[in-house]
Amino acid sequence: MSGAMNEDWQENARMIVDSARAVVPADGNLDRIRKARFHGSGFDRDVMRQAAELGWLLMRVKEDSGGLGLGMRETCALMELLGGGLVPEPVLSSIMAASLLQEALPEAALAGEAVIVTAWQDRTGAQDWRGGSAGGRLLGQKLNVPGAAGADLFAVITGDGIAVVPRDANGLTVAGEETLDGGRTGLLTFNGVEVDFLPCDRVERVLQDARLAHSAYLLGLSERALAITLDYLRVRKQFDRPIGSFQSLQHRATEMKIRLELARAAIYATARRFDTGADDRTCSRDAARCKLRAADLAMLVAREAVQMHGAMGITDEADIGLYVRKAMTEANLFGGPRQQRATLAALLDQEDAA
Repeated sequence: MSGAMNEDWQENARMIVDSARAVVPADGNLDRIRKARFHGSGFDRDVMRQAAELGWLLMRVKEDSGGLGLGMRETCALMELLGGGLVPEPVLSSIMAASLLQEALPEAALAGEAVIVTAWQDRTGAQDWRGGSAGGRLLGQKLNVPGAAGADLFAVITGDGIAVVPRDANGLTVAGEETLDGGRTGLLTFNGVEVDFLPCDRVERVLQDARLAHSAYLLGLSERALAITLDYLRVRKQFDRPIGSFQSLQHRATEMKIRLELARAAIYATARRFDTGADDRTCSRDAARCKLRAADLAMLVAREAVQMHGAMGITDEADIGLYVRKAMTEANLFGGPRQQRATLAALLDQEDAA
């Protein structure tokens, strides 16, 4: 890839990250995040309106369909910043919906007047998405829908195509439950909902894009949690010395930093391959690798943060406690480590057999 193209994406990413400072304070303040926890829908509709106004929903929509036509590197840069700020809004789910629908994205969602999220998962612990339709109707359930409690529209993925379903559709029931980090996840139950299906042959690719983008969210979360922990090691004293001077803790902190930088390198190298035309099998393999690295990293940093902070590391009053809870909530989305290992093993078997 030419140097000019490389500079283009970096400049795009810089502008997007700058725009996101309207949502993620540069000083790391988490007051807004605390207020949203265990309250209402778990996210702020005004922030989703801002996201639409800033063009985030159109990042992965083609330019000839009215979008920005940006790549995965820019998307990962945005998600990394949102992860560092623990942003609870379903931004990625809305980006997915727009990427799937392209020019069919409802005008209300485009203008930020309505929140649209993606419903795709058929079963907990699996990556199935083709269920939920029969005879031109929606049947069954879609699980783990982010932002469902406050969404106005759902982009429902099935084997028959994509259906845009309003919240008040006859036959649709929206239920939800609180998550460990204070947010909410949704369960959609369909009882013969009449819909028009839009054909879409990009579902798997959009899911791979989302898996990689979510890896970047976990990267940002892990980086900020590590920074908070390192700051604590510098100020917490034991035996009249900062505990960060203890060699055993230095070794553990170094291990986290190395794994964080390896995850960063893997995510952005994979995003580059996505942007430069990698085939579907390569995308599936590399997205699984990145998600595996990012989930393992987030849980490692969470465990070590609790160990190094002591009991305060899991409290709501300490900022690090919010990061620990978010890591535990987010690590398994789009497939946990076990599922990613199974995906990688299956793909490697296919390559060996080819």
